Amino acid sequence: MDAEKFYSPQELERQYNVRDSRADYETKIVPDWIKRSAITRTNLKSAIDISYGKSEKQKLDFFSSPDINSPTVIFFHGGYWQRGDKSVYSFLANSFVNNNINFLAVGYDLCPKISITQIVSQAQEAIVWIWQNANKLEINKDKFIVSGHSAGGHITGMMMGTEWNKISSDLPNNLILAGIPISALNLLEPIRHTTLNDALKMDKEEAKSQSPIYLPPKTNAQQLIVYGANETDEFHRQSNIYYEKFKSEERKIERFIVPDADHFDEMNDLSNESSEFFKKMKKFIELL
Repeated sequence: MDAEKFYSPQELERQYNVRDSRADYETKIVPDWIKRSAITRTNLKSAIDISYGKSEKQKLDFFSSPDINSPTVIFFHGGYWQRGDKSVYSFLANSFVNNNINFLAVGYDLCPKISITQIVSQAQEAIVWIWQNANKLEINKDKFIVSGHSAGGHITGMMMGTEWNKISSDLPNNLILAGIPISALNLLEPIRHTTLNDALKMDKEEAKSQSPIYLPPKTNAQQLIVYGANETDEFHRQSNIYYEKFKSEERKIERFIVPDADHFDEMNDLSNESSEFFKKMKKFIELL
């Protein structure tokens, strides 16, 4: 189905511009995340604003667990590649660190300052930097799990489709142990037909080249595909087309639907150690 042809322009906008569906997004959701994240950065052992590149936003926030052999979740934030900041998502680190999982939040430049293509390159640069500096960070470079929400889920898919030893000969192709894209955007063409593209400035060629659905995973690393039960039909489809296309006997891909959660509620669930979502993610990581 070509969503841009199936839906009216107004309905296509509603399907993708999910921030407009939450009247409390600016007044409650984001302020709450910012407040909780500030507390997290005070309470947890952390290293904030570690530079991995040349620009101001190319920085990492690292929250470490006590065990040097712990797995590390490398998390890319959402915001349709044009909004958001890594610092807003520090609150997610608590549930991971409390369960002996390191948490690394990645910052990157935003559109329209740079393109989606360049954002993907910055994400690759971040992961290469983390791998090459694993000893300094005191993390196990064999236990990298890449994850992200919304646009960050898209970035996750693009990382799974990266041939790392073509970027640098010292990198293994199996650099990423597993991927957990959350409400990922895997087919970008429909977004090109919404007002979200005003800042993205994607043309048809970039929408295709930067769509994970056209970029098969380069290894058989396991993946956990996640989306919220209360998300729009298009967000369900965006996850399901990737799941159906790339799962195989050799490549184990699971799917988890977060109960009673929309695009934003699922982040609150992920921060809750008692939620079904966090328990599923924890179990998935423990079985790797």
